[in-house]
Amino acid sequence: MSAPRIVGIDPGLRVTGFGVIERHGSDLIYVASGCIKSNGKQSLPERIRTLFAGISEIIATYAPDQAAVEKVFVNVNPQSTLLLGQARGAALSALVHAGLPVAEYTALQVKQAVVGQGKAAKEQVQHMVIRLLELPGAPNADAADALACAICHAHGGQGLGALATAGYRIRGGRLIG
Repeated sequence: MSAPRIVGIDPGLRVTGFGVIERHGSDLIYVASGCIKSNGKQSLPERIRTLFAGISEIIATYAPDQAAVEKVFVNVNPQSTLLLGQARGAALSALVHAGLPVAEYTALQVKQAVVGQGKAAKEQVQHMVIRLLELPGAPNADAADALACAICHAHGGQGLGALATAGYRIRGGRLIG
């Protein structure tokens, strides 16, 4: 059986990060990462199309078996939250259209899995992504977040020797019984 290949997605309307990794036993191997950028001068439907097409191209290029997507958090600005939700919907649609199983994680869950602390700073997440994947340099912040989402999934998310989390809650960034 081949190693599971996971694509992580950090959705955004202007910039959507992606990261692709493979899991070989307890080792995580970096495959690719980057960003899909939409032109701010495009209409919303055109930006959604750009995002859908970009994720579809990533799936065709890297042939992942599973997908992990960061969940939307509620912003102070309702308009920004709505736009982020539409970008996330386009990403989910592209993944589901390709027949991939999709797991969803909150930023707290991703930080807990990658850094060990749910309130970690973005810089800490980026640093741990570099260490865990043995990268020669720092990926773009959006790509690092997407790689972190894929790492979260590989470290016990749904489907890969999943952690038994039923009946547990998260408090202060920690899983508690």
